[in-house]
Amino acid sequence: MRQTFNVTGMTCSACSAHVEKAVSKLPGIRSATVNLLASRMVAEFDENALSTDDIIKAVTDAGYGASVPNKANKISEKAHETDDELTAMKSRLIWSFVFLAPLFYLAMGHMMGAPLPTFLAGHENAVSYTFSQFLLTLPILYLNRKYYKVGFKALRNHAPNMDSLIAIGSAAAVIFSVITIYRVGHGLGHNDAGLVEWGIMSGLYFESAGMILTLVTLGKYLETRAKGKTSQAITRLMDLAPKTARVLRDDTEIEIPVEEVRVGDRVVVRPGQSIPVDGIIVQGSSTVDESALTGESLPVDKSVGDKVAAASINKSGAFILEALRVGEDTTLSQMIRLVEEASASKAPIAKLADKVAGIFVPAVMTISAITAAVWLLAVGSVANALTASISVLVISCPCALGLATPVAIMVGTGKGAEHGILIKSAEALEILRTVDTVVLDKTGTLTQGKPVVTDIIPTHNTTQDGLLLLAACLEAPSEHPLAAAIVEESQKRNLSIAAVTEFEAVHGKGVKAMLADKPCLGGNRALLEQEGISLGELAARADVLAGQGKTPLFFAVDGQLIGLIAVADTPKPTSATAVSAFRSLGLEVVMLTGDNRRTAHAIGTALGVDNVMAEVLPQDKEQVVSHLQQQGKTVAMIGDGINDAPALARADVGLAIGAGTDVAIESADIVLMKSDLLDAATAVELSRATLRNIKQNLFWAFFYNSIGIPLAAGVFFHSLNWQLNPTFAAAAMSLSSVCVVSNALRLRLFKSKFKSNLPDEPAQDTKGGTEIMTKTMIIEGMMCTHCTGRVEKVLSALDGVSAVEMSLEGKSATLTLSKDVDNKVLTDAVTEAGYQVVSVQ
Repeated sequence: MRQTFNVTGMTCSACSAHVEKAVSKLPGIRSATVNLLASRMVAEFDENALSTDDIIKAVTDAGYGASVPNKANKISEKAHETDDELTAMKSRLIWSFVFLAPLFYLAMGHMMGAPLPTFLAGHENAVSYTFSQFLLTLPILYLNRKYYKVGFKALRNHAPNMDSLIAIGSAAAVIFSVITIYRVGHGLGHNDAGLVEWGIMSGLYFESAGMILTLVTLGKYLETRAKGKTSQAITRLMDLAPKTARVLRDDTEIEIPVEEVRVGDRVVVRPGQSIPVDGIIVQGSSTVDESALTGESLPVDKSVGDKVAAASINKSGAFILEALRVGEDTTLSQMIRLVEEASASKAPIAKLADKVAGIFVPAVMTISAITAAVWLLAVGSVANALTASISVLVISCPCALGLATPVAIMVGTGKGAEHGILIKSAEALEILRTVDTVVLDKTGTLTQGKPVVTDIIPTHNTTQDGLLLLAACLEAPSEHPLAAAIVEESQKRNLSIAAVTEFEAVHGKGVKAMLADKPCLGGNRALLEQEGISLGELAARADVLAGQGKTPLFFAVDGQLIGLIAVADTPKPTSATAVSAFRSLGLEVVMLTGDNRRTAHAIGTALGVDNVMAEVLPQDKEQVVSHLQQQGKTVAMIGDGINDAPALARADVGLAIGAGTDVAIESADIVLMKSDLLDAATAVELSRATLRNIKQNLFWAFFYNSIGIPLAAGVFFHSLNWQLNPTFAAAAMSLSSVCVVSNALRLRLFKSKFKSNLPDEPAQDTKGGTEIMTKTMIIEGMMCTHCTGRVEKVLSALDGVSAVEMSLEGKSATLTLSKDVDNKVLTDAVTEAGYQVVSVQ
């Protein structure tokens, strides 16, 4: 059984490592992976030997909290949790600064020439001066008491974490400073001016404790706010899912929560609405915007018999669909689950960071103790020893180390989802970067996957339509794929097919029949030669077409040849561009196909593939991949995810072409939601960008700690007179985590350099054939989803506006218009709602 758990109380990678360790010890656990960034744990276990309550108890015993997320509300729960956490943290931060400001003035103001109040100035007021600092520190300690509760609890559980370092360092500073207050009082009582002077000038660390706690909270606040942005791609997907659906029950249309829709329900979808569940259209037609799921910018025409997916937007025309997949089974839910699981998984590169993080905090505490001992022995000053010891505790940052990988993985997988690329694991994302060979299945991957008519060549005594009509009449009773291509082409041209008599299929050659009392036949060269019909000049034309990878079919009436029709499984529009993209990325491209060598090489040459392996049976594709791996190559296999499943599984990384089919999702490591091979090149680009970002983060984390700890310990004090004050150590520690998260967020700017070579075409209204007008408005002042909802509502109410698509990130509204609407009308509506229109295009 595989189960996701919410885990609370984790603050750094040492925490997540301890939770993982505690759960992994349980009998019946197969694997446990903790995602610090998402506060989630994914556990695989034997449900006969273990229950979810046992796992929750193990996490609780380790000093943390755990619960099973509520499936129906987990999306909104997570969003509310983050918002509540940020609100509470912001309040703590503001009040911490309110008390820190006067504390810092008292402690440091005189060093900058600032005057002290007379009742606190001078040796005679030393107790008042020191005690005032103590009183100002107490509220800061109370506001940030979480560090002590979590930190000391972790110490008791023999699993010290970052909070333990903060708690020990700040507590030591406060305790030492309280002792100093008593020593100052003792000095005043015994007229020991030197002791009083030392206490005022060197013995107080209240401001260090307050500054440590406040700056760490500031760093955590910035970090949490930045981390919230890492999953925006998936959050936007989640927001697209409608909360209600209109279904037909007993011929009555009622509105119900989307969770109550059942398989088989008839769902009504009107223009501008999001489709609530996956289904098949049973009545009506429309154009549907599937960009949220596939990344395809152009709307797709849909009619009876076509499947539609939840979260797609109905652009024009109402229709009724029959629900096929609902709830957690919809394409959208599968996408969200896949991306969440990928975010929770760990890349191999993260294992080094995890190992270091597991021993990091105990090692730092040991270094801190050694630092204090060395300073005491070398200098004999408790103050200097305490300063160095506290600085080491505070500057050490397991957070930067722990965040280096997961934050980049989460942004990378989210960005992939935006492009219609579903990455199922962090491991697949990392390995894809090292791939040097791409193996492509021909049918359905490089080509459309079904034959179409490419050439119609009539003889002198007939026309193209005449030849096609006769061929369609002959082939209509046949079930052969080539026959279906000819019939489909005739239907596109609105040709009326007549019934034939005495139909006979000649195995491996073609068909015969009577049409209008005349014997007709159609098929390959062998059939016509068998019937003694001369091919004439069309024989040479057929050879040329066959050399191009096409299948020539000859047709004759009453013993006379009337022409030939070529049929082929044509390459997809982006296939040649994709092959060129793979080459530019330094990848060797291999094409596998069961076709004969002549056809295979013709298609390979047309697409720019040099290494073509023809006449390969489906069961042999896996052996080809294995053979390439034995040559030391790292192989990515790209197929349709059905007959290529063994090869997809054997490859180092398997990529499935197809619109999110169940088989494709199960058989591959990465799923390309669009049937566009160019997305595979984008996936390689994204993989390289993500791993480059992770390496930058890890380098910064290791570099920061390798420089910061010795500096804080005073290693450079005697040679360069450098030593770090605890206050600056706290600032540096907070900054390191913020830098790592901010660097990972740069991935949100990722753009593929490979663009589809498909021309942009205006969407067509399936009913009237008229062009659908669109306008894009750039709007300032929208700060949240409530704002976009308000703007969407006022624009949707305007006459002529059939659909509105809002983008908070892009600060835009894309309008689909059934008729032209004046820009001033649009601008006035938005302005009255309280927002500023920058432009209308």
